[in-house]
Amino acid sequence: MPRRTRPTPPAPTLVLLVRHGRTSTTGSVLPGRAPGLHLAPEGVAQAEAAAARIGALKKVDAVYASPLERTRETAAPIGSATGLKVQRAKGLLECDFGEWTGRKLSDLRKLPEWSLVQNHPSGFRFPGGESFAEMQLRIWNELERIVGAHPGGTVVAVSHADPIKAAVAMATGVHLDLFQRIVVSPCSVTPLLFTAGGPVVLAVNSTGDDLTTLAPS
Repeated sequence: MPRRTRPTPPAPTLVLLVRHGRTSTTGSVLPGRAPGLHLAPEGVAQAEAAAARIGALKKVDAVYASPLERTRETAAPIGSATGLKVQRAKGLLECDFGEWTGRKLSDLRKLPEWSLVQNHPSGFRFPGGESFAEMQLRIWNELERIVGAHPGGTVVAVSHADPIKAAVAMATGVHLDLFQRIVVSPCSVTPLLFTAGGPVVLAVNSTGDDLTTLAPS
């Protein structure tokens, strides 16, 4: 009787999660999915710096971006630095903030619901929009799809702060109610290594480290 051989596990895939660069409303308004928001000059410079860091890697297999302008403008110099066409991925979209879209953060902080957003996000749904739990599942499913398309590769995924924070929480096994404790700055890089044994978080909110030195311990 022939011996059964174990199937070879897929090679690890490295996903570099990049938050878009700064815009004119960063830190003051909840822009959500409203169209027409572009990178500020500072954000353009941040995107170029991130592209230089990523371009120093030996090989990048694909660059994906949320369909919004600010993420595509962040991904454009990364695509140029790697010689790749940027592909749109709807699963990387910002959370749908519904009726809160476009409102000032200073006003939203005065609402009684704000404490839920900060302390019990797993139980909160934005009025007329998405829940944090749905957002987390959405981006994680998108990342798994991307990883499945690039086994053993290195992929860039340009997204938004809350989805990236939610993905980090999922990767580390941290409850969604604690994801607000994670910081993801404009144009920071958060590399996740997807292995057969589960995801490995190599760094979070990296803004200046040499990405070529990242490796699991």
